Amino acid sequence: MRILGCSDICSIFTRKKKINTASESQLARCLSTLDLTALGIGSTLGVGVYVLAGSVSRDTAGPAVIISFAIAALASMIAGLCYAEFGARVPRAGSAYVYSYVTMGEFVAFLIGWTLILEYVIGSASVVRGLSTYVDALFNNSMRNAFKSAAHIDISHLSSYPDFFAFGVTILFSAALAFGAKESSLANNIFTVANLSVVIFVVIAGAFKADPANWNTHPPCTDEDCKQGKGGFAPYGIAGIISGAATCFYGFIGFDCVATTGEEARNPQKSIPIAIVASLSVVFLAYFGVSVVLTMVLPYYEQNPDAPFPHLFDKIGWEWAKWLVSLGAICGLCSSLLGAMYPLPRVIYAMASDGLIFKWMGKVNPRFHTPLMGTLSAGLLTGVLAAIFELNQLVNMMSIGTLLAYSIVAACVLILRYEESEVSEKKNDNTALTASSVLKLIINANKTTHATKLSARLVTSLVFLYFILCVCFTSLVARFTHDINNLEMWIIVPMIFLIISLVTVLFCIYLQPVSGTRLTFSVPLVPFLPALSILINVYLMMMLDIMTWVRFGVWMIVGLLIYFFYGVRHSDISVRKISMKSIRLDGRKNVDSPKFT
Repeated sequence: MRILGCSDICSIFTRKKKINTASESQLARCLSTLDLTALGIGSTLGVGVYVLAGSVSRDTAGPAVIISFAIAALASMIAGLCYAEFGARVPRAGSAYVYSYVTMGEFVAFLIGWTLILEYVIGSASVVRGLSTYVDALFNNSMRNAFKSAAHIDISHLSSYPDFFAFGVTILFSAALAFGAKESSLANNIFTVANLSVVIFVVIAGAFKADPANWNTHPPCTDEDCKQGKGGFAPYGIAGIISGAATCFYGFIGFDCVATTGEEARNPQKSIPIAIVASLSVVFLAYFGVSVVLTMVLPYYEQNPDAPFPHLFDKIGWEWAKWLVSLGAICGLCSSLLGAMYPLPRVIYAMASDGLIFKWMGKVNPRFHTPLMGTLSAGLLTGVLAAIFELNQLVNMMSIGTLLAYSIVAACVLILRYEESEVSEKKNDNTALTASSVLKLIINANKTTHATKLSARLVTSLVFLYFILCVCFTSLVARFTHDINNLEMWIIVPMIFLIISLVTVLFCIYLQPVSGTRLTFSVPLVPFLPALSILINVYLMMMLDIMTWVRFGVWMIVGLLIYFFYGVRHSDISVRKISMKSIRLDGRKNVDSPKFT
């Protein structure tokens, strides 16, 4: 057995998947642009619309929560545009996993795919547990009491009882997804329409009781004790608006499930970009509308952070509206559950088809045209987690997976936009690399108009350097916010240096020649919009607590063991190379062997 050297390992890590967009998929192409838009809205506009506006307005931003939502929507839209370009460029199931496999190589692709599996499993489990809790609350926690008396669990870090309702709902939804994408899409459309109808009802009904004077109220407090801000439109100041935007950003997570439908959309090059932009726009309008109504009907400091709508209707004397809002919340949770569970088997299918995880998980059922075993096994894992775990400490793991995927997709957009052109100026690739030639290459002194292999490699290096600088800059901002606000020079000086470095790297990328590939949809203002997306996502990752990173690290160690002991040898690229090598060796043996008569 030959020992692998550094060059061999690097070759394995960077081997890239070739996409043949003309090939037919085994999955059924049955989803229209409307289906994809409804899927994006349903997976994004979940229970957050019933909780987030109230909690952020009371504790973080005040009535300025509408600005926080606008900032979060802008950040999400930038990430959505990056996904839209890749959805049009690489119309295959697997979302960020496939995108990174095409551009970054196999190792990064596996890391992203494994991260996405974690994100969707935890996201689905948390949604179904939330659905169970919400339904149980309507019936005075009768399910919880029954489950506790039947099978009490006394183990730390686990739920105090097995939630059989959550497990059953998960299996039911998994079966619905396994037995047909079109049928599950129809159910999602119904849930989404009901959810949006209730949101519209809340906005219209609340408008009759709205009073703009509530944007200028002041909470009862003293100079020594004023925990609820100083009143007015922005009682917590600019810092509160930015902090609120970081929280509101998580209310837009979920649109990326649209990008996983590349092999089931009828016209993915057009449908995916339209669906992503349309769903994010609708979700922002919903968040904006409910935020305005909540803060105009009641002062921000009187909001209920856990159930703002029922509290609102209690205050205005509309008891009957409670049940209507509850119905909308249940529909929203069901829609979120479908949206969270839908992309999970698609990512498993994509990774299993490529041989990076077990092949049987990606086998497509000939009758239902879905990855049946992958869907059911993912549903079983999600159901078990939802039944036995309290997921409060694990919700952040969903966020870290999403933000990492967003960052990788934005980086892939940059790298592909500057990839080697089909008509490239090959003479520049043979230039001797001296300090002078490297400087000329960095500033494109030769005014090269077509991207070369050398310029493409330079952009890849610059993107990696930009990512590292973002980590350094955002970690300082997250760790020393108080010192930065006080203008402490010991932290201001390195901050200025990092800002100058970030701008310089971006400017160098901007000067490089771009690829001439024509796209049906492309991100505008490259490299600046994808770079801004990377900066925002890395900052939000730096805001997560240390235990989230520890749990994430444990999950990644498990994944790396699977990759090194299974994926490296069973990867389709590796298998094809071995097969081609065997064919060549057999051919040589047949030519060289003596002929007997």
